[in-house]
Amino acid sequence: MHEGLPTQLPDIDPDETQDWLASFDALIDERGRSRARYVMLRLLERAREQAVGVPALRSTDYINTIPPEREPWFPGDEDVERRIRAFIRWNAAVMVSSANRKGLEVGGHIATYQSSASLYEVGFNHFFRGKDHPGGGDQIYIQGHASPGIYARAYLEGRLTEEQLFRFRQEVQHGAHAGLSSYPHPRLMPDFWEFPTVSMGLTGINSIYQARFNRYLQNRGIKDTSQQHVWAFLGDGEMAEPESLGAIRIAAREELDNLTWVINCNLQQLDGPVTGNGKIIQELEANFRGAGWNVIKVVWGREWDALLARDVDGVLVNKMNSTPDGAFQTFSVESGAYNREHFFGPDPRLRAMVEHMSDRQIEKLPRGGHDYRKVYAAFDAATKHVGQPTVILAHTVKGWTIDALEGKNATHQMKKLTKDDLRKFRDRLYLPISDRDLEAAYDATGTAPFFHPGADSPEIEYMLERRRALGGSLPQRVNRSKPLTLPGDAMYDELKKGAGSHKVATTMAVVRLLKDWMKDPEIGRRVVPIAPDEYRTFGMDSMFPSAKVYDPHGQNFDSVDRNMLLSYKMSAQGQMLHEGISEAGAMASAIAAGSSYSTHGEPMIPFYIFYSMFGFQRTGDSIWAMADQLSRGFLVGATAGRTTLTGEGLQHADGHSPLIAATNPAVVHYDPAFGYEIAHIMRAGLERMYGSSEAHPQGEDVIYYLTVYNEPVDQPAEPAGVDVEGILRGLHRVGAAEGDGPKVQLLASGVGLPWITEAARLLREEWGVQADLWSVTSWNELARDAIATEQWNLLHPGEAPRTPYVTTKLGGIDGPVVAVSDFMRAVPLQIARWVPADYRVLGADGFGFADTRPAARRYFQIDAQSVVVQTLQALAEAGEIDPALVEKASAAYRIDDPTAVAGVKQEGGDA
Repeated sequence: MHEGLPTQLPDIDPDETQDWLASFDALIDERGRSRARYVMLRLLERAREQAVGVPALRSTDYINTIPPEREPWFPGDEDVERRIRAFIRWNAAVMVSSANRKGLEVGGHIATYQSSASLYEVGFNHFFRGKDHPGGGDQIYIQGHASPGIYARAYLEGRLTEEQLFRFRQEVQHGAHAGLSSYPHPRLMPDFWEFPTVSMGLTGINSIYQARFNRYLQNRGIKDTSQQHVWAFLGDGEMAEPESLGAIRIAAREELDNLTWVINCNLQQLDGPVTGNGKIIQELEANFRGAGWNVIKVVWGREWDALLARDVDGVLVNKMNSTPDGAFQTFSVESGAYNREHFFGPDPRLRAMVEHMSDRQIEKLPRGGHDYRKVYAAFDAATKHVGQPTVILAHTVKGWTIDALEGKNATHQMKKLTKDDLRKFRDRLYLPISDRDLEAAYDATGTAPFFHPGADSPEIEYMLERRRALGGSLPQRVNRSKPLTLPGDAMYDELKKGAGSHKVATTMAVVRLLKDWMKDPEIGRRVVPIAPDEYRTFGMDSMFPSAKVYDPHGQNFDSVDRNMLLSYKMSAQGQMLHEGISEAGAMASAIAAGSSYSTHGEPMIPFYIFYSMFGFQRTGDSIWAMADQLSRGFLVGATAGRTTLTGEGLQHADGHSPLIAATNPAVVHYDPAFGYEIAHIMRAGLERMYGSSEAHPQGEDVIYYLTVYNEPVDQPAEPAGVDVEGILRGLHRVGAAEGDGPKVQLLASGVGLPWITEAARLLREEWGVQADLWSVTSWNELARDAIATEQWNLLHPGEAPRTPYVTTKLGGIDGPVVAVSDFMRAVPLQIARWVPADYRVLGADGFGFADTRPAARRYFQIDAQSVVVQTLQALAEAGEIDPALVEKASAAYRIDDPTAVAGVKQEGGDA
């Protein structure tokens, strides 16, 4: 293959081939290369129309995809919409400038919205369907830095007040909901924003999986989403984030023609050009065409049409193709005379094309992303395109219409407009604001006045009428879901019975309950199992034949394992989302499913199970976005712990995910040891998120994270009178001291319970020490409760102080407390301040490695023998036993020597 064209295929008719080649050579000789190129492009176009398989071009000319003669009639009032756009531009810029008045200076971004105003306004006036639309409404992902423009539009619509605009980025000092968040943050403004779009890059992947989840709901018969469209607005600089382009093939493979991306190509990132020596629009076109997207370029405004029509020899198109972005950025800010000399001037044919134009006319030749008709044509084509997602690459100028910012590299850092800047900006927008009013406002407040034409003005009436016709104002977040009818006690009986003489890993216990949930007549179809190519690892392959893997195309092949009982099955109605090797994609699916209760009014229950090391560590930013989007659901970090999956080595050994989980206020983490604990925890999570309470009648916006293990352990039956409150709040006693002698308290979580059980036996039988055993189901929740308690006490100095739960629970205990975990020491150390006794902690600090569990646990000193030695040391320091016993135990157990356990066997380590 050469440049995508076959060069070694056999020629079955050389004479005919030579005739065609000779004809082509003659065309070049007689009409020139430009004409020959045009004919070749038309032949390629006709070949595709006739279903002749030819390689696709990686990019097309640097001109508009839609020619003028194919542009649809523009249905709006362009003059009115231009005025509306001017009002919004002004208020958006003034809002940010006011936020940076002296003594406040909270930042913001002026230039991004100014470059993309036309893109948004075409959508708001003609395409974006609101929540009251009969089809359910569209989902709109707003570029984060453009939020001031969205607030400015909401102000004109009467949804926000002038006072709120004046309090941009001031969310607490004026009282609750009196200010506006910096970016689209649903958790901060839950009635306004629907999708968080900062951090950059997440918009791309999340919008793809949202569009896919819409189809999932449709194909499974849960909701008709056929009239709902996903729009995502991104920046060309943002495309450098791996998540931006990382999933575009998924959208093409699943033919998501319900998805349109609008990439604002202003050629600038935060500090300079996106690709000064290259052409970002051409690069992106090649990426998207190669991935199978429909690409629409909106490069030039209508004033260029006449020039291009006169370009009979292709010299103008050639100049456009060969000019790098850095030069175009310069041309956008330079004078018409400069453009005449440096863009048109070097070639006499180009210079002749603009002889009839004044320097001012040349200076004002617009970029396509600022031309309403060009943008409308692109949006219209995107919504009518079938079988592919569409990306619109819109060429704009950053800071457009603001002379002080326009096209400059420093626009991202420019937050404040001077009086002179504002006067020029006002004049360019033709706003009826007098110099006296502008200066008076600036002197009084440090900024210009906001502008509103009046509620009865033609512009406002036009805006509101357009939004009424399209189904209401956007963005808007609405929760119309109803609480689910949740399973009762019987659902959890099996887990509470224990496993008898069999050993069962907690991963298997969680999966068992999941399977039972999926059989429930009420919630079963709402459970969304999600895994990144590891269903078999977690024992979920038994679900393939019944639940099936979702694929919109069904299964068009005979599976290689079709004769096996647990063969791989795909279906357009499949329930399981199998994301391949993409934790980022799996998280995007979890976000879409977990927010479906508000996005679609249909509560769905995501159950995302993954290698724990590749959850919070790899996709913590996505989990943060999940919290911001007020998504709900279950995240299950299977194969948790630093020593349970030791055959896999360092990169798979999770010793810290609870710490990362603790940083997310919406995440409720549990590290259960027993099946009956899992039953209570998962039931509580289901009821808390999808049930109804007085405080949260439509459910609570939290995320349950469970760390579970692949190591088979004894699973006792639930004891009579089990402390359910303790399980849910983080600590309950599972074993009591049996005789006389010094007393100690042993605490462990998850897979550590067998270690302290064995340690208690050794202490009792070999050292005469008695131990109470405690299961810590959540170090994080104990710490959060204690912190919240101290905060309450700080804010209520005149009232009786409250006591943290962990302090109350361990109050009156005998002896020191020794805690052990398969996570690093920092996890159990979270509660150290509130433990009312001498507190010692063992943990797996450092990198993991490949070996057996006994060897790894001896290496980290977290096994039963290490717990014994630590306990004896604490007792010796308290004067309870002879210090010589500590030396004796240490020497006997060789806790510093992993070779001492070289012969100890393990089971179930091959996850």
